[in-house]
Amino acid sequence: MKGKFELGVKLVRLELGDIYITDVQFGSRTEVLKNVLYINKDELAQVAGDDERIASIEVDLAKPGEKTRIMPVKDVIEPRVKVSGRGGILPGFISAVETVGEGRTHVLKGAAVITTGRIAGFQEGIIDMSGIGARYTPFSETRNIVLKVEPGAGIHQHEHELVVRMAGFRAAAYLGEAGRGEKPDQVQVYETKPILEQVQEYPGLPKVVYVYMLQSQGLLHDTYLYGVDVKKIIPTFIYPTEVMDGAIASGNCVSACDKNPTYIHQNSPVIHELYERYGKDINFLGVVVTNENVTLADKERSSDYTAKLVEFLGADAVIVSEEGFGNPDADLVMNCAKLEKKGIITVLITDEYAGQDGASQSLADSTPLGNAVVSAGNANQVITLPPMEKVIGYPEVADKITGGSAGSLSQDGSITAEIQVITGATNELGFGKLSARG
Repeated sequence: MKGKFELGVKLVRLELGDIYITDVQFGSRTEVLKNVLYINKDELAQVAGDDERIASIEVDLAKPGEKTRIMPVKDVIEPRVKVSGRGGILPGFISAVETVGEGRTHVLKGAAVITTGRIAGFQEGIIDMSGIGARYTPFSETRNIVLKVEPGAGIHQHEHELVVRMAGFRAAAYLGEAGRGEKPDQVQVYETKPILEQVQEYPGLPKVVYVYMLQSQGLLHDTYLYGVDVKKIIPTFIYPTEVMDGAIASGNCVSACDKNPTYIHQNSPVIHELYERYGKDINFLGVVVTNENVTLADKERSSDYTAKLVEFLGADAVIVSEEGFGNPDADLVMNCAKLEKKGIITVLITDEYAGQDGASQSLADSTPLGNAVVSAGNANQVITLPPMEKVIGYPEVADKITGGSAGSLSQDGSITAEIQVITGATNELGFGKLSARG
């Protein structure tokens, strides 16, 4: 038939090339040699500190097993470099606003950039590289390049957060370049088709969507999608590979235990697990990104739109993850109730604030429709962190950060506080170390 044509099936394919970093050391040039990341300390400080609002910047290293404490922790970022395909690293911040999620990205797996410095918001955290505290944070196992960034005088809190955040992003991009020409130790491939083809891929399997709630309450509680503060968006559908390729970045100071630093967005365990099960017992359709705003009207709008979008995609089941606690619990419960009322099986991932004795109501809101919940632990559990030989940052903030209180810091340098002071202790994407045994 004249004019007849056939449409080929399109495919979004992302290759993540992991270069295993077994150690980090300072050297004369920044490069990877035999899985060791060598860093030109002065050059890194110059790149990361390229902002007239920065008064000083110090670069240090913190390795697993060392008696080192980092506090207050602001963000953690994984060094990466885009070697092929559209877009670049941290789009909207470091690279242009182009859609990512395809091509190849090289990852310095095992290395992490951590930012610290004078406190900007009271919800900042602690990372111990050894001792009991190390058992609660995933970042006690990474080889950490720590930036102590001090903005100049007169910087407002929000600008302070921005200055430090961008210093960390620049550092991660600079270090990631060391992996551009390296041969990865492992290449992982992730593929997703456009939604119509994806739905037809495994007709006998339940169709699953992931609803990714992002902290966006303002007041140093912001998260970014392609550089846009997500409180300014309505829920939107994206390819899972976009998240894996750096489309989401953290800019918030929500409680350290359940905050998603940029590193965790880059390595979302929920998305990785859904890909692992894709084609086996589920058909993973993709990700709906939504926000956690402050006003009731905003919550109603976003939860309505989230439920409508998931229904429109034809999902049989949905996983919903939260970031933060208290006010965002209302968003979590609204999303749950509206999805369940549409007949979509809903599983929630959250953590709990059940009091130090574990006897209080775990969430600030609830619904009888929320009958499938995965808990990442009770953030109110009290712990005593032993003194460390070295502290990168400011130990005195232990008395101020969320989870601590007046007197948390003892004269010997030990800290008694709730585990919510520890970065990643009860992470609501499951990027943590706590588990339960039946």
